[in-house]
Amino acid sequence: MEESQVSQSAWKRSMITRRSTFVANKIKMGKKLEKGLKEKNASAVSQDEENPNKTPEPYSCTGNFQADFTELCRRNSMTYIPPIIPRARPPTVMGHTESGKPDKGKGKAPQAPVEPDPDPEQDLDGEGIEAPPKTFTIKEKFEYFKPSVQVEMENFDKPDTVTEIYIRGWKIVEPIMEIFKQCWPKMAKLHTINLWNCGLSGEVITILASTITEIPEMRNLVLDGNTVVEENWHELMGEESPIQNLSLRHCGITDKGAEQIGQALGSTKRCNTKLISLNLSGNRITDVGAEHIALGLRMNRNLMSLSLASNFIGDKGASKIAEILSRFPLTHEEVVERRKHFSEKDFPERNKSPPGSRRDGSKDRPASVRSQSHMDKDKKGSKASAKKKDPKGKDAKEEEKHDKTKKKEKEDKTLTKKESRGTKGDKSGTVGGRSSGASIAADTKGTKGKGKGKDKTKQAAQEVEDLSGGEVVNPLTDVADFIDGQLWVSGNRVLINLNLSRNKIAESGMNNLLKAMQYQTTILMDNKSGGTGLMRIALLKNKISQEHEVMRKLNDIMLHKDPYYKQPPQTPDVQSTT
Repeated sequence: MEESQVSQSAWKRSMITRRSTFVANKIKMGKKLEKGLKEKNASAVSQDEENPNKTPEPYSCTGNFQADFTELCRRNSMTYIPPIIPRARPPTVMGHTESGKPDKGKGKAPQAPVEPDPDPEQDLDGEGIEAPPKTFTIKEKFEYFKPSVQVEMENFDKPDTVTEIYIRGWKIVEPIMEIFKQCWPKMAKLHTINLWNCGLSGEVITILASTITEIPEMRNLVLDGNTVVEENWHELMGEESPIQNLSLRHCGITDKGAEQIGQALGSTKRCNTKLISLNLSGNRITDVGAEHIALGLRMNRNLMSLSLASNFIGDKGASKIAEILSRFPLTHEEVVERRKHFSEKDFPERNKSPPGSRRDGSKDRPASVRSQSHMDKDKKGSKASAKKKDPKGKDAKEEEKHDKTKKKEKEDKTLTKKESRGTKGDKSGTVGGRSSGASIAADTKGTKGKGKGKDKTKQAAQEVEDLSGGEVVNPLTDVADFIDGQLWVSGNRVLINLNLSRNKIAESGMNNLLKAMQYQTTILMDNKSGGTGLMRIALLKNKISQEHEVMRKLNDIMLHKDPYYKQPPQTPDVQSTT
């Protein structure tokens, strides 16, 4: 018995040692596997560190603004990614019917029963507990002030239907703008961007100007409250810019920025043909800046609304704007461009080189100008072969064309002389040596009644017909009056809204604006092809009282032009007298 007990205890001890060795081997194997995995990961990291030039695959935006913006920010290793949230809207109030009577009629679907309001909760004392308001939501502390991007969408279930973007109160630096430059052009329905008080810099404005040209439906841009030292706002109004409504309120724009904006609006070489509304209120523009903007409006015939409220514009700036609205003389540069336009219109093939010419691509000398050596060779060749060649050759045709152009130039000079004589001789239609506001086109029509010079008036009549047929009139091709050695053309009648409130305009500036409005009213009686003229003008809080005689006359003229003006209802006594 004792031997059997000893053998059993020995067997148990052997089994225990075997199990312990098995468990120990398992633990060793697990540790070896962990070491192998760590070594592999370390080798992979070392390989990545050895190849720092290896760049990740470029990300292609899909039009989903939230996904694209988040992924690009993560790739740029940004510590905080601004969330994209829907723009807050005021709560909608349920409509109530005026009368509580049920609707009668056939074909109307039955309305769902109105659920009664739940009973208010009561505390331990039996008093009702006030329910939390439904007009706002409570968020964490400082959650409202964290950077975010607010969006408006056509359909909130579809993230690729973003139409408007609002960013307010946090600084947009160049890396963020570069991310926007990749995201926004892929958004097919984006048409409005509002960046309020975002601390924009000149470099960011340059990036933004190159971005908006690639957005397919871009129309509205609001950059209020951004003071830029470089004042390169004119980059947003380039030839390729699709912006129609631009707001630059309270941006600290001085005369330097106003000069560049005026040049972007229009010049003799090019004009902005997309911008419709421009808001420059709340800046530091003086008379000098207002004159530069007025120079831009000389050639611009697309801008319809201009706001210069809350600036430092005085009588000089207001008078310059009034001159552009009435009529103005052309400068020497503008007269040269006018003649070029008419010459290209009458002879479109004059400046083209003949086909097969070797000088077609020459940069040193235009192909239409011939050198003196070639002229001498042509003369000698024409004398030697006068008997063999037909007198009606190419040279003869060129001479005939040259003679015709000379004759037409002489006819134009005689036309301008006759027009000037007519304006000087006719005292009834002039005030102080200038036209009193009768239509310039009517003056050209009056010359047709004379028996002599019918051929000379054909060109002027053709100009009037062309102007009446086109939608947009080029001021350089408009019918002009020759007065005191200068060509006078009618002013800008496309601008319909002008805001000059809260400036420093006194009586003389208001008097010039009154004369401009009187001129527009008289010229629109005969000719409306160039536009409707100014329909609304705001002149509140200037250095002149609203009770002044000039202001009363100006308000009376503009009152009937205002499209929102409604005549007061007439009493029966007034109707009987009328």
